[in-house]
Amino acid sequence: MLMIKINQKPDNPFKHKTECLILLCPEEKKPGGIVKEVDAALNGTIATAFKNKRFTGKLNQTLLLNCRAGLKADNLVLVGVGKAKELTAEIICKASGTAANLAEKSNFKSASVYLNGSCFDPADSNYGDFAGAVAEGAGLALYHFDEYKSRDEKDDPQSRLETLTLVPATKTPQAALAKSIVRAEKIVRAVHAARDLVSHPGNTATPTYLANHAKKMARKCKITCKVLGKKEMEKLGMGALLGVSRGSHEPPALIVLEYFGAAKSKAPTVIVGKGVTFDTGGISLKPGASMDEMKMDMSGAAATISTLQAVAELKLKINVVGIVAAAENMPDGLAIKPGDILKSMSGKTIEVLNTDAEGRLVLADALTYAQRYKPKEVVDLATLTGAVIMALGHQAAAVIGTNPAMIKQLKESGKATDERVWELPLWEEFDKAVKSDIADLKNIASPGVGAGSSMGAAFLKVFAGDQPWAHIDIAGTAWEYEKPYIPKGPSGFGVRLLIHYLEHHKY
Repeated sequence: MLMIKINQKPDNPFKHKTECLILLCPEEKKPGGIVKEVDAALNGTIATAFKNKRFTGKLNQTLLLNCRAGLKADNLVLVGVGKAKELTAEIICKASGTAANLAEKSNFKSASVYLNGSCFDPADSNYGDFAGAVAEGAGLALYHFDEYKSRDEKDDPQSRLETLTLVPATKTPQAALAKSIVRAEKIVRAVHAARDLVSHPGNTATPTYLANHAKKMARKCKITCKVLGKKEMEKLGMGALLGVSRGSHEPPALIVLEYFGAAKSKAPTVIVGKGVTFDTGGISLKPGASMDEMKMDMSGAAATISTLQAVAELKLKINVVGIVAAAENMPDGLAIKPGDILKSMSGKTIEVLNTDAEGRLVLADALTYAQRYKPKEVVDLATLTGAVIMALGHQAAAVIGTNPAMIKQLKESGKATDERVWELPLWEEFDKAVKSDIADLKNIASPGVGAGSSMGAAFLKVFAGDQPWAHIDIAGTAWEYEKPYIPKGPSGFGVRLLIHYLEHHKY
Protein backbone atom coordinates (compact mmCIF):
# COMPACT_ATOMS: atom_id res chain seq x y z
CA MET A 1 0.00 0.00 0.00
CA LEU A 2 1.31 3.44 -0.92
CA MET A 3 1.96 5.65 2.08
CA ILE A 4 1.55 8.82 0.02
CA LYS A 5 -1.24 10.06 -2.22
CA ILE A 6 -0.04 11.51 -5.52
CA ASN A 7 -2.20 13.79 -7.64
CA GLN A 8 -1.92 16.72 -10.05
CA LYS A 9 -3.17 20.29 -10.25
CA PRO A 10 -2.22 22.74 -13.02
CA ASP A 11 -1.40 26.04 -11.33
CA ASN A 12 0.74 29.13 -11.21
CA PRO A 13 3.72 28.50 -8.90
CA PHE A 14 3.37 31.96 -7.37
CA LYS A 15 -0.31 31.38 -6.51
CA HIS A 16 -0.12 27.69 -5.57
CA LYS A 17 -0.90 27.06 -1.91
CA THR A 18 1.11 24.28 -0.28
CA GLU A 19 3.22 23.64 2.79
CA CYS A 20 6.21 23.01 0.57
CA LEU A 21 6.85 23.87 -3.08
CA ILE A 22 9.59 21.80 -4.68
CA LEU A 23 11.58 23.00 -7.69
CA LEU A 24 13.99 20.75 -9.59
CA CYS A 25 16.99 22.83 -10.63
CA PRO A 26 19.73 22.15 -13.20
CA GLU A 27 23.29 22.96 -12.18
CA GLU A 28 24.03 26.61 -12.97
CA LYS A 29 26.29 29.46 -11.90
CA LYS A 30 23.27 31.58 -10.99
CA PRO A 31 19.50 31.14 -10.90
CA GLY A 32 17.80 30.82 -14.26
CA GLY A 33 14.31 30.24 -15.61
CA ILE A 34 11.56 29.83 -13.04
CA VAL A 35 14.15 29.75 -10.24
CA LYS A 36 15.23 33.27 -11.25
CA GLU A 37 11.60 34.43 -11.19
CA VAL A 38 11.03 32.90 -7.77
CA ASP A 39 14.28 34.44 -6.55
CA ALA A 40 13.00 37.89 -7.51
CA ALA A 41 9.88 37.26 -5.41
CA LEU A 42 12.13 36.25 -2.50
CA ASN A 43 14.34 39.33 -2.77
CA GLY A 44 17.45 37.54 -4.04
CA THR A 45 17.67 34.88 -1.33
CA ILE A 46 18.34 32.10 -3.86
CA ALA A 47 20.94 34.16 -5.74
CA THR A 48 22.76 34.68 -2.45
CA ALA A 49 22.78 30.92 -1.86
CA PHE A 50 24.27 30.40 -5.33
CA LYS A 51 26.88 33.08 -4.71
CA ASN A 52 27.87 31.53 -1.39
CA LYS A 53 27.82 28.05 -3.00
CA ARG A 54 25.24 26.82 -0.51
CA PHE A 55 23.31 25.65 -3.55
CA THR A 56 24.32 25.35 -7.20
CA GLY A 57 22.00 22.63 -8.53
CA LYS A 58 24.41 19.73 -8.19
CA LEU A 59 22.73 16.33 -8.22
CA ASN A 60 20.61 15.77 -5.06
CA GLN A 61 21.84 19.00 -3.45
CA THR A 62 19.02 20.69 -1.52
CA LEU A 63 18.09 24.11 -0.20
CA LEU A 64 15.14 24.64 2.15
CA LEU A 65 13.77 28.17 2.49
CA ASN A 66 10.88 29.66 4.42
CA CYS A 67 8.98 31.79 1.92
CA ARG A 68 7.23 34.14 4.37
CA ALA A 69 6.29 36.47 1.51
CA GLY A 70 6.42 36.43 -2.26
CA LEU A 71 4.80 33.00 -2.73
CA LYS A 72 1.61 31.37 -1.53
CA ALA A 73 3.68 28.33 -0.53
CA ASP A 74 4.85 28.30 3.08
CA ASN A 75 8.24 26.81 2.23
CA LEU A 76 10.41 26.22 -0.82
CA VAL A 77 12.72 23.29 -1.50
CA LEU A 78 15.23 23.43 -4.31
CA VAL A 79 16.76 20.12 -5.35
CA GLY A 80 19.57 19.79 -7.87
CA VAL A 81 19.42 17.55 -10.92
CA GLY A 82 22.95 18.18 -12.20
CA LYS A 83 23.81 19.25 -15.74
CA ALA A 84 20.71 19.90 -17.88
CA LYS A 85 22.11 18.08 -20.94
CA GLU A 86 22.61 14.91 -18.88
CA LEU A 87 19.09 14.84 -17.45
CA THR A 88 17.38 11.42 -17.36
CA ALA A 89 14.27 9.97 -15.74
CA GLU A 90 16.47 8.15 -13.21
CA ILE A 91 18.19 11.41 -12.20
CA ILE A 92 14.76 12.98 -11.65
CA CYS A 93 13.70 9.91 -9.68
CA LYS A 94 16.64 10.36 -7.31
CA ALA A 95 16.10 14.11 -6.98
CA SER A 96 12.41 13.58 -6.24
CA GLY A 97 13.26 10.99 -3.58
CA THR A 98 15.77 13.39 -2.04
CA ALA A 99 13.22 16.20 -1.91
CA ALA A 100 10.45 13.97 -0.55
CA ASN A 101 12.71 12.75 2.25
CA LEU A 102 13.62 16.33 3.17
CA ALA A 103 9.98 17.38 3.12
CA GLU A 104 8.99 14.51 5.41
CA LYS A 105 11.89 15.11 7.81
CA SER A 106 10.77 18.74 7.96
CA ASN A 107 7.36 17.51 9.17
CA PHE A 108 5.44 18.70 6.12
CA LYS A 109 2.26 16.72 5.50
CA SER A 110 1.87 17.92 1.93
CA ALA A 111 4.21 19.06 -0.80
CA SER A 112 4.00 20.05 -4.46
CA VAL A 113 6.47 19.69 -7.31
CA TYR A 114 6.31 22.35 -9.99
CA LEU A 115 7.03 20.81 -13.39
CA ASN A 116 9.09 23.73 -14.63
CA GLY A 117 10.13 24.17 -18.25
CA SER A 118 13.84 23.72 -17.57
CA CYS A 119 13.24 20.05 -16.71
CA PHE A 120 9.73 19.28 -17.99
CA ASP A 121 8.78 20.33 -21.51
CA PRO A 122 5.28 19.12 -22.49
CA ALA A 123 6.41 19.06 -26.11
CA ASP A 124 9.32 16.74 -25.30
CA SER A 125 8.84 12.99 -25.79
CA ASN A 126 10.42 12.45 -22.35
CA TYR A 127 7.76 14.51 -20.55
CA GLY A 128 5.66 11.55 -19.40
CA ASP A 129 8.70 9.56 -18.26
CA PHE A 130 10.17 12.53 -16.42
CA ALA A 131 6.90 13.41 -14.70
CA GLY A 132 6.34 9.77 -13.77
CA ALA A 133 9.85 9.67 -12.32
CA VAL A 134 8.85 12.42 -9.87
CA ALA A 135 5.98 10.29 -8.59
CA GLU A 136 8.08 7.12 -8.59
CA GLY A 137 11.02 8.66 -6.73
CA ALA A 138 8.85 10.14 -4.00
CA GLY A 139 6.78 6.97 -3.63
CA LEU A 140 9.85 4.75 -3.40
CA ALA A 141 11.59 7.06 -0.93
CA LEU A 142 8.73 7.28 1.53
CA TYR A 143 8.68 3.61 2.45
CA HIS A 144 8.07 2.68 6.08
CA PHE A 145 7.89 -0.73 7.74
CA ASP A 146 6.77 -0.62 11.36
CA GLU A 147 4.41 -3.58 11.55
CA TYR A 148 6.21 -5.03 14.57
CA LYS A 149 6.43 -1.84 16.61
CA SER A 150 3.98 -1.20 19.41
CA ARG A 151 1.74 1.79 18.97
CA ASP A 152 3.89 3.88 21.30
CA GLU A 153 7.08 3.07 19.39
CA LYS A 154 5.81 3.66 15.87
CA ASP A 155 6.85 6.78 14.02
CA ASP A 156 4.41 9.62 14.58
CA PRO A 157 1.99 9.47 11.61
CA GLN A 158 1.65 13.23 11.93
CA SER A 159 5.25 13.53 10.74
CA ARG A 160 4.61 11.58 7.52
CA LEU A 161 4.29 13.27 4.15
CA GLU A 162 0.79 12.32 3.05
CA THR A 163 0.19 14.10 -0.25
CA LEU A 164 2.36 15.00 -3.21
CA THR A 165 0.89 17.21 -5.93
CA LEU A 166 2.46 17.50 -9.36
CA VAL A 167 1.89 21.01 -10.70
CA PRO A 168 2.16 21.26 -14.50
CA ALA A 169 2.50 24.74 -15.98
CA THR A 170 -0.46 24.19 -18.36
CA LYS A 171 -3.57 22.03 -18.51
CA THR A 172 -2.53 20.50 -21.84
CA PRO A 173 -0.63 17.42 -20.57
CA GLN A 174 -3.13 16.41 -17.87
CA ALA A 175 -4.16 13.09 -19.44
CA ALA A 176 -0.56 12.06 -20.09
CA LEU A 177 0.42 13.15 -16.61
CA ALA A 178 -2.40 11.17 -15.00
CA LYS A 179 -1.26 8.08 -16.93
CA SER A 180 2.33 8.58 -15.75
CA ILE A 181 1.23 8.90 -12.13
CA VAL A 182 -0.87 5.72 -12.27
CA ARG A 183 2.02 3.79 -13.83
CA ALA A 184 4.44 5.05 -11.17
CA GLU A 185 2.07 4.05 -8.40
CA LYS A 186 1.84 0.49 -9.74
CA ILE A 187 5.61 0.14 -9.83
CA VAL A 188 5.99 1.64 -6.37
CA ARG A 189 3.36 -0.73 -4.97
CA ALA A 190 5.25 -3.69 -6.38
CA VAL A 191 8.60 -2.54 -4.99
CA HIS A 192 7.01 -1.86 -1.59
CA ALA A 193 5.51 -5.36 -1.65
CA ALA A 194 8.96 -6.84 -2.30
CA ARG A 195 10.50 -4.79 0.51
CA ASP A 196 7.72 -5.85 2.88
CA LEU A 197 8.35 -9.54 2.19
CA VAL A 198 12.05 -9.16 2.92
CA SER A 199 11.43 -6.99 5.99
CA HIS A 200 9.33 -9.63 7.72
CA PRO A 201 11.34 -11.86 10.08
CA GLY A 202 11.92 -15.51 9.32
CA ASN A 203 9.31 -16.65 11.83
CA THR A 204 6.68 -14.78 9.80
CA ALA A 205 7.87 -15.02 6.21
CA THR A 206 8.06 -18.81 5.95
CA PRO A 207 7.69 -20.69 2.65
CA THR A 208 3.99 -21.08 3.47
CA TYR A 209 3.69 -17.33 4.06
CA LEU A 210 5.28 -16.61 0.68
CA ALA A 211 2.87 -19.03 -0.96
CA ASN A 212 -0.16 -17.44 0.70
CA HIS A 213 1.06 -13.96 -0.24
CA ALA A 214 1.46 -15.07 -3.86
CA LYS A 215 -2.05 -16.55 -3.87
CA LYS A 216 -3.59 -13.33 -2.51
CA MET A 217 -1.70 -11.22 -5.02
CA ALA A 218 -2.73 -13.53 -7.86
CA ARG A 219 -6.41 -13.32 -6.90
CA LYS A 220 -6.24 -9.54 -6.72
CA CYS A 221 -4.39 -9.22 -10.03
CA LYS A 222 -6.44 -11.97 -11.70
CA ILE A 223 -3.55 -14.22 -12.63
CA THR A 224 -2.97 -17.91 -12.02
CA CYS A 225 -1.11 -19.21 -8.98
CA LYS A 226 -0.41 -22.81 -8.07
CA VAL A 227 1.68 -24.09 -5.19
CA LEU A 228 3.42 -27.44 -5.14
CA GLY A 229 3.90 -28.97 -1.71
CA LYS A 230 6.22 -31.66 -0.46
CA LYS A 231 4.23 -34.58 -1.88
CA GLU A 232 4.05 -33.06 -5.36
CA MET A 233 7.77 -32.35 -5.26
CA GLU A 234 8.50 -35.93 -4.25
CA LYS A 235 6.49 -37.20 -7.24
CA LEU A 236 8.50 -34.89 -9.53
CA GLY A 237 11.79 -36.03 -8.00
CA MET A 238 12.83 -32.60 -6.70
CA GLY A 239 15.52 -34.05 -4.47
CA ALA A 240 17.67 -30.92 -4.45
CA LEU A 241 14.97 -28.55 -3.18
CA LEU A 242 13.64 -31.17 -0.77
CA GLY A 243 17.17 -31.83 0.47
CA VAL A 244 17.62 -28.21 1.54
CA SER A 245 14.29 -28.16 3.38
CA ARG A 246 14.92 -31.46 5.19
CA GLY A 247 16.39 -29.89 8.30
CA SER A 248 13.45 -27.53 8.85
CA HIS A 249 10.04 -28.01 10.40
CA GLU A 250 8.70 -25.53 7.83
CA PRO A 251 7.46 -27.31 4.69
CA PRO A 252 8.89 -26.17 1.35
CA ALA A 253 6.84 -24.68 -1.47
CA LEU A 254 7.29 -24.31 -5.19
CA ILE A 255 5.22 -21.26 -6.15
CA VAL A 256 4.21 -20.84 -9.79
CA LEU A 257 2.60 -17.65 -11.10
CA GLU A 258 1.31 -17.47 -14.68
CA TYR A 259 0.47 -14.25 -16.52
CA PHE A 260 -0.74 -14.36 -20.11
CA GLY A 261 -0.98 -10.92 -21.67
CA ALA A 262 -0.45 -12.32 -25.18
CA ALA A 263 -1.60 -15.42 -27.02
CA LYS A 264 -0.91 -18.53 -24.98
CA SER A 265 0.87 -20.00 -27.98
CA LYS A 266 3.67 -17.47 -27.50
CA ALA A 267 6.55 -18.73 -25.41
CA PRO A 268 6.80 -16.94 -22.05
CA THR A 269 9.65 -15.28 -20.26
CA VAL A 270 10.22 -17.31 -17.09
CA ILE A 271 11.55 -15.59 -13.98
CA VAL A 272 12.90 -17.85 -11.24
CA GLY A 273 13.51 -16.61 -7.71
CA LYS A 274 15.48 -18.08 -4.84
CA GLY A 275 13.21 -18.22 -1.80
CA VAL A 276 15.30 -19.40 1.14
CA THR A 277 13.24 -17.72 3.83
CA PHE A 278 15.96 -18.08 6.45
CA ASP A 279 19.45 -19.37 5.90
CA THR A 280 21.46 -20.59 8.87
CA GLY A 281 23.87 -22.32 6.51
CA GLY A 282 22.57 -25.69 7.69
CA ILE A 283 25.22 -28.06 9.05
CA SER A 284 27.83 -25.76 7.46
CA LEU A 285 26.64 -23.18 9.98
CA LYS A 286 27.15 -19.48 9.31
CA PRO A 287 28.85 -17.24 11.91
CA GLY A 288 26.40 -15.78 14.40
CA ALA A 289 27.25 -12.13 13.64
CA SER A 290 24.67 -10.62 11.29
CA MET A 291 22.89 -13.95 10.84
CA ASP A 292 19.66 -12.07 11.54
CA GLU A 293 20.01 -10.51 8.08
CA MET A 294 19.63 -13.94 6.51
CA LYS A 295 15.89 -13.34 6.42
CA MET A 296 16.79 -11.52 3.19
CA ASP A 297 17.88 -14.73 1.47
CA MET A 298 14.48 -14.84 -0.20
CA SER A 299 14.96 -11.46 -1.92
CA GLY A 300 14.99 -13.16 -5.32
CA ALA A 301 11.61 -14.68 -4.51
CA ALA A 302 10.25 -11.32 -3.33
CA ALA A 303 11.41 -9.67 -6.55
CA THR A 304 9.91 -12.46 -8.67
CA ILE A 305 6.49 -12.34 -7.03
CA SER A 306 6.41 -8.55 -7.08
CA THR A 307 7.52 -8.35 -10.70
CA LEU A 308 4.57 -10.56 -11.64
CA GLN A 309 2.36 -8.18 -9.64
CA ALA A 310 3.65 -5.18 -11.59
CA VAL A 311 3.40 -7.01 -14.93
CA ALA A 312 -0.25 -7.83 -14.21
CA GLU A 313 -1.16 -4.36 -12.97
CA LEU A 314 0.54 -2.73 -15.96
CA LYS A 315 -1.24 -5.20 -18.28
CA LEU A 316 1.86 -5.82 -20.36
CA LYS A 317 1.15 -7.58 -23.66
CA ILE A 318 3.55 -10.44 -23.01
CA ASN A 319 3.53 -13.84 -21.32
CA VAL A 320 5.47 -14.17 -18.07
CA VAL A 321 5.78 -17.05 -15.63
CA GLY A 322 7.26 -16.61 -12.15
CA ILE A 323 8.64 -19.61 -10.26
CA VAL A 324 9.76 -19.41 -6.63
CA ALA A 325 11.63 -22.21 -4.88
CA ALA A 326 10.88 -21.61 -1.20
CA ALA A 327 12.54 -23.45 1.68
CA GLU A 328 14.21 -22.85 5.03
CA ASN A 329 17.81 -23.99 5.58
CA MET A 330 18.21 -25.29 9.14
CA PRO A 331 20.67 -27.64 10.96
CA ASP A 332 18.15 -30.18 12.27
CA GLY A 333 19.09 -33.81 12.87
CA LEU A 334 17.51 -34.66 9.52
CA ALA A 335 19.42 -31.96 7.65
CA ILE A 336 21.66 -32.84 4.73
CA LYS A 337 25.34 -33.16 5.60
CA PRO A 338 28.54 -32.27 3.74
CA GLY A 339 29.28 -35.24 1.53
CA ASP A 340 25.64 -36.23 0.98
CA ILE A 341 24.47 -36.82 -2.58
CA LEU A 342 21.09 -35.57 -3.81
CA LYS A 343 19.25 -36.47 -7.01
CA SER A 344 17.69 -33.46 -8.71
CA MET A 345 14.50 -33.31 -10.78
CA SER A 346 16.65 -33.31 -13.93
CA GLY A 347 18.12 -36.68 -12.93
CA LYS A 348 21.54 -35.14 -12.31
CA THR A 349 23.15 -36.12 -9.00
CA ILE A 350 24.74 -33.49 -6.78
CA GLU A 351 27.46 -33.97 -4.18
CA VAL A 352 26.80 -31.49 -1.39
CA LEU A 353 30.19 -30.28 -0.16
CA ASN A 354 28.81 -27.27 1.69
CA THR A 355 25.23 -27.02 2.94
CA ASP A 356 25.52 -23.22 2.92
CA ALA A 357 25.61 -23.33 -0.89
CA GLU A 358 21.92 -24.19 -0.78
CA GLY A 359 20.54 -21.53 -3.10
CA ARG A 360 21.86 -23.26 -6.20
CA LEU A 361 20.25 -26.49 -5.00
CA VAL A 362 16.74 -25.07 -4.74
CA LEU A 363 17.21 -23.20 -8.03
CA ALA A 364 18.37 -26.38 -9.79
CA ASP A 365 14.93 -27.95 -9.45
CA ALA A 366 13.09 -24.68 -10.15
CA LEU A 367 15.08 -24.15 -13.36
CA THR A 368 14.32 -27.72 -14.44
CA TYR A 369 10.62 -27.16 -13.73
CA ALA A 370 10.76 -23.98 -15.85
CA GLN A 371 11.49 -26.08 -18.93
CA ARG A 372 7.88 -27.30 -18.85
CA TYR A 373 6.86 -23.94 -20.29
CA LYS A 374 9.22 -24.19 -23.29
CA PRO A 375 10.31 -20.65 -22.43
CA LYS A 376 11.54 -17.97 -24.78
CA GLU A 377 14.08 -17.04 -22.12
CA VAL A 378 14.79 -17.61 -18.43
CA VAL A 379 16.05 -15.13 -15.85
CA ASP A 380 16.84 -16.16 -12.30
CA LEU A 381 17.44 -13.85 -9.35
CA ALA A 382 19.18 -15.02 -6.22
CA THR A 383 21.18 -13.81 -3.26
CA LEU A 384 23.56 -16.56 -4.26
CA THR A 385 27.12 -15.71 -3.22
CA GLY A 386 29.08 -13.55 -0.83
CA ALA A 387 31.73 -13.55 -3.55
CA VAL A 388 29.68 -11.11 -5.60
CA ILE A 389 30.08 -8.53 -2.84
CA MET A 390 33.83 -8.99 -2.99
CA ALA A 391 33.69 -8.41 -6.75
CA LEU A 392 31.12 -5.61 -7.04
CA GLY A 393 30.43 -4.37 -3.54
CA HIS A 394 26.89 -3.15 -2.93
CA GLN A 395 26.91 -1.07 -6.11
CA ALA A 396 25.79 -3.64 -8.70
CA ALA A 397 24.48 -7.16 -9.16
CA ALA A 398 26.34 -9.70 -11.26
CA VAL A 399 24.77 -10.96 -14.46
CA ILE A 400 26.06 -14.20 -15.96
CA GLY A 401 24.47 -16.06 -18.81
CA THR A 402 24.44 -17.75 -22.17
CA ASN A 403 23.08 -15.06 -24.51
CA PRO A 404 25.10 -11.87 -25.14
CA ALA A 405 22.13 -9.96 -26.57
CA MET A 406 20.04 -10.77 -23.51
CA ILE A 407 22.81 -9.69 -21.16
CA LYS A 408 23.34 -6.47 -23.12
CA GLN A 409 19.66 -5.54 -22.74
CA LEU A 410 19.70 -6.39 -19.02
CA LYS A 411 22.70 -4.08 -18.63
CA GLU A 412 20.87 -1.32 -20.50
CA SER A 413 17.79 -1.78 -18.30
CA GLY A 414 20.05 -1.73 -15.25
CA LYS A 415 21.52 1.58 -16.39
CA ALA A 416 18.09 3.08 -17.06
CA THR A 417 16.75 2.15 -13.60
CA ASP A 418 20.06 2.38 -11.73
CA GLU A 419 19.58 -1.25 -10.71
CA ARG A 420 22.93 -1.91 -12.27
CA VAL A 421 24.19 -5.30 -13.39
CA TRP A 422 27.74 -6.13 -14.39
CA GLU A 423 28.64 -9.15 -16.47
CA LEU A 424 30.96 -11.78 -15.03
CA PRO A 425 32.41 -14.58 -17.19
CA LEU A 426 31.14 -18.10 -17.65
CA TRP A 427 34.22 -19.85 -18.96
CA GLU A 428 34.67 -23.52 -19.81
CA GLU A 429 37.10 -23.93 -16.89
CA PHE A 430 34.26 -23.09 -14.50
CA ASP A 431 32.08 -25.82 -16.02
CA LYS A 432 34.83 -28.34 -15.31
CA ALA A 433 35.31 -27.05 -11.76
CA VAL A 434 31.78 -28.02 -10.68
CA LYS A 435 32.14 -31.64 -11.85
CA SER A 436 32.21 -34.17 -9.03
CA ASP A 437 34.39 -37.28 -8.77
CA ILE A 438 31.58 -39.39 -7.33
CA ALA A 439 28.43 -37.66 -8.65
CA ASP A 440 27.50 -35.61 -11.71
CA LEU A 441 28.10 -32.28 -9.97
CA LYS A 442 29.31 -30.78 -6.72
CA ASN A 443 27.69 -27.69 -5.25
CA ILE A 444 30.95 -25.83 -4.64
CA ALA A 445 34.25 -25.89 -6.46
CA SER A 446 37.41 -27.20 -4.86
CA PRO A 447 39.21 -24.89 -2.39
CA GLY A 448 41.43 -22.28 -3.97
CA VAL A 449 39.59 -22.12 -7.30
CA GLY A 450 37.93 -18.78 -6.46
CA ALA A 451 35.49 -17.00 -8.82
CA GLY A 452 32.65 -17.96 -6.49
CA SER A 453 29.91 -16.07 -8.34
CA SER A 454 30.84 -17.55 -11.71
CA MET A 455 31.10 -21.02 -10.13
CA GLY A 456 27.55 -20.69 -8.83
CA ALA A 457 26.37 -19.73 -12.31
CA ALA A 458 28.31 -22.62 -13.89
CA PHE A 459 26.42 -25.00 -11.61
CA LEU A 460 23.05 -23.43 -12.50
CA LYS A 461 23.78 -23.52 -16.23
CA VAL A 462 23.52 -27.31 -16.15
CA PHE A 463 19.82 -26.98 -15.27
CA ALA A 464 18.98 -23.79 -17.20
CA GLY A 465 18.05 -25.34 -20.52
CA ASP A 466 19.02 -24.43 -24.09
CA GLN A 467 17.05 -21.20 -24.42
CA PRO A 468 18.67 -17.83 -23.55
CA TRP A 469 19.33 -17.72 -19.81
CA ALA A 470 20.69 -15.11 -17.42
CA HIS A 471 21.52 -15.48 -13.74
CA ILE A 472 21.46 -12.31 -11.63
CA ASP A 473 23.30 -12.53 -8.31
CA ILE A 474 21.72 -9.88 -6.08
CA ALA A 475 23.49 -10.74 -2.82
CA GLY A 476 25.10 -7.28 -2.70
CA THR A 477 22.14 -5.21 -3.85
CA ALA A 478 19.14 -6.78 -2.09
CA TRP A 479 20.25 -5.22 1.21
CA GLU A 480 22.33 -2.12 2.03
CA TYR A 481 21.75 -0.75 -1.47
CA GLU A 482 20.94 2.71 -0.19
CA LYS A 483 19.95 5.48 -2.59
CA PRO A 484 17.84 8.65 -2.19
CA TYR A 485 14.71 6.55 -2.80
CA ILE A 486 15.87 3.39 -1.01
CA PRO A 487 15.80 3.53 2.82
CA LYS A 488 18.06 1.39 4.98
CA GLY A 489 17.28 -2.32 4.76
CA PRO A 490 15.68 -4.19 1.85
CA SER A 491 15.89 -2.49 -1.54
CA GLY A 492 13.36 -4.40 -3.63
CA PHE A 493 16.14 -4.70 -6.22
CA GLY A 494 15.12 -6.42 -9.43
CA VAL A 495 11.51 -5.30 -9.81
CA ARG A 496 12.22 -2.05 -11.68
CA LEU A 497 15.07 -3.69 -13.59
CA LEU A 498 12.90 -6.54 -14.85
CA ILE A 499 9.89 -4.37 -15.70
CA HIS A 500 12.10 -2.14 -17.84
CA TYR A 501 13.67 -5.22 -19.42
CA LEU A 502 10.33 -6.85 -20.19
CA GLU A 503 9.02 -3.66 -21.77
CA HIS A 504 12.11 -2.87 -23.84
CA HIS A 505 14.09 -5.99 -24.66
CA LYS A 506 14.57 -6.75 -28.35
CA TYR A 507 16.79 -9.55 -29.56
